[in-house]
Amino acid sequence: MRLIHSILYYDQHLFAWFLHRKHYARLVALSRWLSKTGDGIWYVVLGLALFRLEPTYGPLFLATGAAAFALERPLYFLLKNSLKRGRPQTRIPDFRSHIVPSDEFSFPSGHTSAAFLTALLCAYFYPPTAPWVFLWAPAVGVSRIFLGVHYPADVAIGALMGCACALFGIWAVAL
Repeated sequence: MRLIHSILYYDQHLFAWFLHRKHYARLVALSRWLSKTGDGIWYVVLGLALFRLEPTYGPLFLATGAAAFALERPLYFLLKNSLKRGRPQTRIPDFRSHIVPSDEFSFPSGHTSAAFLTALLCAYFYPPTAPWVFLWAPAVGVSRIFLGVHYPADVAIGALMGCACALFGIWAVAL
């Protein structure tokens, strides 16, 4: 238990460090936009667009993404609802997040998990996109911290979870 308390202590201090960066107000504005690019509807749009418009790998990308998300979403809900880690706004006195989160728990970051899952699939099927998607996915995760709805550990575990689920999808469908 002591280890858990130490991790939570340092996670909250790292969160506070993020919030006291120079140009914080500008970063919040950028974070709002970045966070929206990680909303769930865009993954459906991407998969269906590639399925329809890109006959070489589009259908396989969609099938692999569906398999990966079929693991990721239940795992995400299971972790979030069993661990029940409160969001920063509920745990830090006098702190208010910049957006209204979709639920009350923060661990893990679903936006980050989905972004890393999608980034890994894009890089696998379309290697030229790798530099861009591997800049975008961490930016989505960091945006969630700047918006005040996630701690750094939520984002780190979300990234690992998304990558693991993408690798599962690739293994299950594309190999």
